[in-house]
Amino acid sequence: MKQWARLTAVVGLSALALAACGEAPEEAGGDVASPGTDTAASGEATTGGEAAEQVDFTGCMVTDAGGVDDRSFNEAADRGLTQAVEELGIEKTVVESGSETDYQPNVEQLVSQDCDLIVGVGFLLAGAVGDAAAANPEEQFALIDSTLEEPADNVKPLLFNTAEAAFLGGYLAAGMTETGTVATFGGIPIPPVTIFMDGFVDGVAYYNEQKGADVQVLGWDKEAQDGTFTGDFDNQANGQTVTENFIGQGADIILPVAGPVGLGAAAAAEAAGDVNLIWVDSDGYESASQYGALFISSVLKNIDAAVFDATQQTLDGSFSNEPYVGTLENGGVGLAPYHDFEDTVPQELKDEISALQEQIISGEVTVESPASPSAG
Repeated sequence: MKQWARLTAVVGLSALALAACGEAPEEAGGDVASPGTDTAASGEATTGGEAAEQVDFTGCMVTDAGGVDDRSFNEAADRGLTQAVEELGIEKTVVESGSETDYQPNVEQLVSQDCDLIVGVGFLLAGAVGDAAAANPEEQFALIDSTLEEPADNVKPLLFNTAEAAFLGGYLAAGMTETGTVATFGGIPIPPVTIFMDGFVDGVAYYNEQKGADVQVLGWDKEAQDGTFTGDFDNQANGQTVTENFIGQGADIILPVAGPVGLGAAAAAEAAGDVNLIWVDSDGYESASQYGALFISSVLKNIDAAVFDATQQTLDGSFSNEPYVGTLENGGVGLAPYHDFEDTVPQELKDEISALQEQIISGEVTVESPASPSAG
């Protein structure tokens, strides 16, 4: 019999739920590009000691308000585009958004700059990308973490079923807490945020079910689909305050789903001295290395690989509007290494998490979130 981790439905997510599943992208690598507004990287680049042949192709990107140096999803998207510069020989142009009011003019700016592919980073850019795509059918776009209400031939959604990987993160947190209380919070209550929180809460619940434990989760009520949010993705002070409140209530492991706001959570955890974090989107041990010793692991969303793959497809003429959906099975999402906690996480717990991943992939354990894109 299948074991189910069920969540309540959220209104208005039908576009995500109907998304089709694309093939897994190749693993992306490369260094993170330097931040900057309307910056361009071009010229010959090298990979493995060989120069990439320059091609007549410009990959462009508009960031969410967190900026390209958010240590999270914007940075990961930029890393994928940078890999395309290095390995495919393209040029790139990146425009950073300071607020939501920048999205539309930034997308329009790139449309005017003869881009071959324009990547909108994040759910909140769906409106600006959709409008630009409708007005410019000859342009090709990739949209991270969202679909359009009406699919467009020139827009490829890049989606991620991070509930699966966050489920593993919740199980890990429940197995590692010493106080019996863990916590999560988000930046803004949108599907790409709540999907992490859904999976995390259900992973804790599954641990409790399997172990007869009673680990509590602060910050998110999965039944009510209601919880703690800071209201943005850039005010680190808000993340620090929220985390200090959680610590005051006994939480010793925190999952911030808030981009750079999570750095405020890390500052609070560091000050507390006996609190750890699980990061999201990128491997926090590497992307937020000043706090690396605090991260037990990270719930990965491999945006860099998806962006590189979409760029390569556009370059070779195989662009399509079929959504890509990252899952545990195709490697689009996952759990990062334990790094400094490699010898601290009990081997039994590691083995259980590895087995649980296989059970999720096989369907023996089903992770459901109203925010999840279809992965089939």
